[in-house]
Amino acid sequence: MSRRSFTTRKPALLSEVVELAWVRLMRSQRRIFESIERDLQAEGCPPLAWYDVMLELDRAEDGRLRPMEIERRTLFAQPNLSRMIARLEREGLVRREAFSDDGRGHWVVITEQGRRKRAAMWEIYGAAIEKHLGARLTDGEAEHLADLLAKLV
Repeated sequence: MSRRSFTTRKPALLSEVVELAWVRLMRSQRRIFESIERDLQAEGCPPLAWYDVMLELDRAEDGRLRPMEIERRTLFAQPNLSRMIARLEREGLVRREAFSDDGRGHWVVITEQGRRKRAAMWEIYGAAIEKHLGARLTDGEAEHLADLLAKLV
């Protein structure tokens, strides 16, 4: 079998329309995400991933979660999350608190500075979502898209 025929072969159960939907979903997600990241960066904000961690902490009871809970809620890989938490801590946006007597386990707790930073980021993030997604869809189209995507979750 030549290399060309191997790379163009599709699985028997994948229709062209499903492939097209997949490609468009992935491309649109990446492009919108990159556009939002640029908007945040232009305003001097930290990366969007920081926002996601601070949001989950802000929503949590007492503003605290265990690292594994943050990992589960955000889907960040553990090594990446550990480095991110360390950076957030250096910036004063979160702090760690021991939850066991031996000090091995810890909570990640959002600080007041972290709450203010997340709220400030939301002003830019929300406007960027509107600019890169909302302005391109009617409310009806956005509702239909949300319904379709809900089927995948």
